[in-house]
Amino acid sequence: MKIDRKNKLLIGLGLTVVILVVRLLFIQIFDDKYKRSAENNSMVFNDVFPPRGIIYDRYGNVLVGNKICYDVMVRPRDVREFDTLALAGLLGVSEDFIRERMTYYRTYRTSIGFQERTFVKRVSADVCARFSEQEYKYPGFRMQMRSVREYPFNAGGNLLGYISEVNADDISRHPEYKSGDYIGKTGLEAAREEELRGQKGYHIFLRDSRNRVQDSYMEGKYDVDAVPGHNIVTTIDAPLQQYGQKLMEGKKGSLIAIEPSTGEILTMVSSPGIDVDVLADIGTYYAEISKDENKPMFNRTVMASYPPGSVFKLVNGLVGLQEEVLQPGYMYPCFEGFYYSKGHKLGCHSHPSPLALKDAIASSCNSYFCYVFRNILENEKYGNIQEAFDVWRDYVLSFGFGHKLGSDFPSELGGNIPESGYYDRIYGKGSWRFPTIVSLSIGQGEIGVTPLQIANLAAIMANRGYYYIPHLVKDSEGVTIDEKYHQKQYTKVDTCHFATAVEGMYMAVNGGGSAGSTALRAAVPGLDICGKTGTAQNPHGKDNSVFICFAPKDNPRIAVAAYIENAGFGATWACPIASLLVEKYLTGSIREVRKPVEDRIMETRLIQ
Repeated sequence: MKIDRKNKLLIGLGLTVVILVVRLLFIQIFDDKYKRSAENNSMVFNDVFPPRGIIYDRYGNVLVGNKICYDVMVRPRDVREFDTLALAGLLGVSEDFIRERMTYYRTYRTSIGFQERTFVKRVSADVCARFSEQEYKYPGFRMQMRSVREYPFNAGGNLLGYISEVNADDISRHPEYKSGDYIGKTGLEAAREEELRGQKGYHIFLRDSRNRVQDSYMEGKYDVDAVPGHNIVTTIDAPLQQYGQKLMEGKKGSLIAIEPSTGEILTMVSSPGIDVDVLADIGTYYAEISKDENKPMFNRTVMASYPPGSVFKLVNGLVGLQEEVLQPGYMYPCFEGFYYSKGHKLGCHSHPSPLALKDAIASSCNSYFCYVFRNILENEKYGNIQEAFDVWRDYVLSFGFGHKLGSDFPSELGGNIPESGYYDRIYGKGSWRFPTIVSLSIGQGEIGVTPLQIANLAAIMANRGYYYIPHLVKDSEGVTIDEKYHQKQYTKVDTCHFATAVEGMYMAVNGGGSAGSTALRAAVPGLDICGKTGTAQNPHGKDNSVFICFAPKDNPRIAVAAYIENAGFGATWACPIASLLVEKYLTGSIREVRKPVEDRIMETRLIQ
């Protein structure tokens, strides 16, 4: 039988009505979550904040824990007339403070609606107890318990970071947060926010006809428990971190230690830094520390870009060996302490001449590595200097320079290794030669690196040609780190070439060469420390003091970089600081004969 158009419309309308009726029955009778949503005006949802995940060091020491604090909350729409003087005395605030807050709430009552606001943060347990006894007098106000961070170990303020109440920008980027929530702002707190924060819960309470909060809704059937955040186990050695911070007191720069066999960061000191007591109450101190000219909130270990200085000679030497323009036995002169090239004169220090590679590393001869770099760029197998330069740059990038290493620490910079096109733009294509960029021979000029990258170079030398991406977090229950942190990253220089360079580093610290050694202050009998000094020119003042090292020579357990701003020769400050850190890690103490060195470092303040 054929159905006409009118009947089709009636049938369609009937089906629509049936669907709507069934859906309505389901909403009203079978599923009461919609009912609960509709009744929100007669319900109060009180948030329950989860304890944030604990941050441990590699040995299980608590770096960041939690303690209970109390906030006074207010729902402005529920507030009734109250005694301002009495409330001020009860909470330990001024009457003006209360009046200003209430005026603000009245002004923005439409946008605030039925939302709660934090009225007074972090009141004492005594205030909480007194207020709880008289809370009934102040409708709309309540006490809320939450956890705040505490720091049993004064170690690693800058790397741990701090948490703070979310602002408008935070909420726009993370819609799941709302006013009154806390979020990691810097350091590990920010990098691991997702794991650390946990999940909020809530308790539902009913209001009576006078808008007063009464019993819980359906005896708590629909309450949601808070889920604690995951704990984080870091790679940091807390006692070593503390010791490193003491060595760096009064100095501006970085001190980093890495376990070469894993890439795990043992110590990461940025100085001057933030004390953990400041982290615990960052709001109180923020304005003061943000104006400090020494920038304690600036994490120099990953955010500062410096010339590497003479430690970069190791890279150029290894590239020369790989490109077969250098052999370990090749000897180059150092005429009267200078290198001369077509009108350019680059200074060096007094030492015997000529030298082979190991002695050039041990004595840090500038002239030697100028010859090496010139031979790399003037290699006949390349069509022009631009092509040779780009090959050299690829080698350097494989050492972790010129790009972010990919650490799990936020705000890491990549530094700078210039491209041939950069010099083309400045001097004109085909118009620059080796003398134009001779300063790159010794880690100066346009090269910029972070202290973390320099520490990674120390780890590469320790491993004889490869590194693991430096990282701060270990695998643990509920937290899995990226697989890339377990993978070897090989340089483009064959591992067979590293033995000569390592021997030169050993001679730099322990002597035995024919041209003198620049790092004898780092020597500790029995530890077989291998190192390389650097003195990086600084256009803004005194030279920067640089030193990298690792130990023991065979089966190394620690690689260190010290970079001290405006401190002069690498051997004067960076060298003893790094070696003390190595000795402390490998032996657990500083030998009596080295105590004067330790005292000098601890007592000296280089920041004016």
